[in-house]
Amino acid sequence: MGSSVGSELHNVFVYGSLLADDVVRVLLNRLPKSSVAVLHGHHRFSIKGRVYPAILPVENSKVTGKVLLGITGPELRILDEFEDVEYRRSSVEVSLMENSDKLQAYTYVWNNKNDPNLYGDWNFEEWKRVHMEDFIKMSNGFMEELELPESKPRVAMYESFYQQHDNNPPKC
Repeated sequence: MGSSVGSELHNVFVYGSLLADDVVRVLLNRLPKSSVAVLHGHHRFSIKGRVYPAILPVENSKVTGKVLLGITGPELRILDEFEDVEYRRSSVEVSLMENSDKLQAYTYVWNNKNDPNLYGDWNFEEWKRVHMEDFIKMSNGFMEELELPESKPRVAMYESFYQQHDNNPPKC
């Protein structure tokens, strides 16, 4: 993932666990302004063995999410660490729902476009009801770990958190 200039502000399109204000607040220690937006030409998949989704380019498909506005360079690096090796940060054009304006933003696209574990659609409301509370706890652990000199990657944090709580990551 490329480095970014410290004083430059960024827009980040989010579509999964980062739609939850509480998760964003844990990671960034603030709640940035945001706007509901649509990313055309992509689909949001569920991932077998994970509670969070993935997006990949898919013709004639769209993902509704939101754009976090005014993200700083250090905040973008936190999001890069959080999304870890499973995703790559990509520059995309999104359409704002409120006025159809187009906006350049970063988003995190699933790295493995042929992943056999991707299926169906991912449902944010179901995630909030079933998984959000534990995901916030895991995110708090991630931020504590990030402060350590030998911090674990987020995927390792995710797996060890869910193994401690019920022997295996929840299946969606």
